[in-house]
Parts: sequence; C-alpha cells; structure tokens
Amino acid sequence: MNEADPAERLLKSLGVSQPREIELEDIAFDQGAEVRYCDLIGCEADILGYRDRAIISIDRSQGRTRKRFSIAHELGHWYHHRGKRLRCRVEEFQPKHRQLAERKANGYAASLLMPHFLLMPRARDHRTLTFKVVEQFSTEFRTSLSAMAIRLVETDVWPCILVCHTQQGRKWFTEAPALRGRLFPKADLDADSSAFDVIFGQSEGDRFPRPIRAHAWFDGIPAQRCEIHEQAKRVGNEALVLITIKDHRVIEDGSPRIR
Repeated sequence: MNEADPAERLLKSLGVSQPREIELEDIAFDQGAEVRYCDLIGCEADILGYRDRAIISIDRSQGRTRKRFSIAHELGHWYHHRGKRLRCRVEEFQPKHRQLAERKANGYAASLLMPHFLLMPRARDHRTLTFKVVEQFSTEFRTSLSAMAIRLVETDVWPCILVCHTQQGRKWFTEAPALRGRLFPKADLDADSSAFDVIFGQSEGDRFPRPIRAHAWFDGIPAQRCEIHEQAKRVGNEALVLITIKDHRVIEDGSPRIR
C-alpha cells in the first residue's frame, strides 16, 4: 500500500478499522462537505465548493453502490480539484480513463471505498480469485461487482487478468502487476470461451473457473503452452471474465508481452 495515499490516510485518521465503518456521508461532513440527494439533469453528481465548505449533489435515482461511488468520486474532486466546479457523468470504476481529472477522482474513490489496508489481509486468505470471492468482498465493502473485481485483480495477490467484453468486442482489461507486459487478451471472443455464451446467448456465466486452451485468449506459440482457467459472469449487457494464469513460467521467465 502506498502510505501517502490520501484517501487511506484519511480513513486511518478517522479510526476506520472495518469496511462497515466507511460511512461516506459522515466522512464528507468531516471534510466540510454536505451530501444532498436530488433530481439532477445532465449529470449524476456534482460538487460546488467555496473556501473550506462544499455541497455534493447526488442523483437520487442511482442505486446504492452507485451513490456510494458517486460520493467518493466527488470527495476525490474535493481533495484534488478544490476551487473548481465539476459536473460529473460518473462512470463505473475502470482501470483506465480518458480524462486526468476523472482518473484522479476515480482513484481516490477506489481507495476510499476499498482501502488496501482493509482489503489485503482479507484477500490473502483466499488461494484463488473467483467471482464468489469478488461477490463476498463487494457485499462487505458495499461496492459494485465490477469495481471490486478490478481492485482485487490489481492487488497482485493472484496471477489474474480481468477482461470486460460486449457484443462489439473487448471493452477494457486490467491485469495483476506481476503480469503487466506479459499477456494481451484478444479483441474478439473465441467461440470456445464461456463468455461467448454470456454475450451472444443466455448464459449467466460459470459457477466455477474452468480450464481453457490459452490460444482462445492469447495469440502466439508461448500462449498455446500456457495453462489458464477462465470464469465468466454476466453483468448487465457485459461479460466480465477472470483469467487465471496457472503456469508460473509466464511470470518468472520475463518473456515479452504476447499479443
């Protein structure tokens, strides 16, 4: 964990020691911001501040986890961009974002909702990352499944890649830092992948991870020899896919990225 992380530093200063203690309205109040729920047009949240006081407006029509992420996102703007008014079309937490200001606010929100100092000890209790584990964590931390899956993959506890697919192809992916620069998922789904039935059929996904030939996800001869497991899950109109690398030579041999 980065000790300089401002969101985690704030949580520790408030004495937060359990996920249930991350009460965002109270945290906002401590930071001089009042949270109001109202009907917004053209955006999902905004923050208006003057000196050391601010009002965070949240669209009341959002779901519970979305509201929490929106509040945390606006608190990120309050920390990083105080003095500016920003009307946000808050997107779900993703590993990359086009705009620097939104990326900073998203990163702050992720640290506030899913702080490493609470997440890591729990993560290390699980030998394998599955969507059952992700669901347990998302319930405990009161986040969306997608946001928690990204956060857990990026903890680097497991050799995993998380891929999001739509009918138009790969939307985004993120990997454990130990795999960065090693593997690059294909843009289009292979028919052998269970994610194919999630996107183009009626499947809700896999109950458990299953082995699949590596070439279904990665090009190149080394990838054909790589042992992997996949687990797909439907999330709205998208498929989230957890790919676990079972062959540790991919991590240890320093081989170049496989496209």
